[in-house]
Amino acid sequence: MAIRKILLSMAALGSLLLSTAPEAAAADDADFLRVGAGWWDFNRPDNYAAEFDIAYRSDYKWWFLKHQAGLLGTSDGSAYGYWGLYMDLYFGNRFVVSPSTAVGYYYRGAWDKGDKKSNLGSPIEFRSGIDFSYRFDDRSRVGLGVYHISNTGLWSDRNPGEETLMLSYDIPISKLYSGWKSPGGNSPAAQSASQPANQSASVMKAKPAQKR
Repeated sequence: MAIRKILLSMAALGSLLLSTAPEAAAADDADFLRVGAGWWDFNRPDNYAAEFDIAYRSDYKWWFLKHQAGLLGTSDGSAYGYWGLYMDLYFGNRFVVSPSTAVGYYYRGAWDKGDKKSNLGSPIEFRSGIDFSYRFDDRSRVGLGVYHISNTGLWSDRNPGEETLMLSYDIPISKLYSGWKSPGGNSPAAQSASQPANQSASVMKAKPAQKR
């Protein structure tokens, strides 16, 4: 299927970006609340639906991987709760590429519309994807991502898979609650909003003391 080839190509691109991207910033972005909306199963006309997503994206790391957990729902009554890992690759001050993977529980909606509608073959499904985001001065982000959900054939002979195209907005939790302390210890308030994370600390240190 053409869309699967596209997703595999994007996964290969993510691997290439990982090997060529600049080193991760010492002063990384803090954790986010993500809200998103998109097009569920956009490559199958008989299964179109609207998708809505809410997720928590932590700044706490295992090596270079950060944690995420979320819940999505569709206009045909399906739902998927997931936990997984993601990483941020920074390109200058504004652009971020974020590959991700997750595993979760899938509830099928639209039972009355036949076996093909929303039936992914198993309640345990894996989700992988990649986001391309633009980063604002306050470190919030707007992004476009493509995602694939599949049971990989481990639990069921039926594995049609599903693809989503999603527009997302990530807002730092500290912007919503000023007393919040992120698990990874990163704080946008401690950094200059107009400078990239990998330059803020060095610029602040290089600033000469004022003469009295």
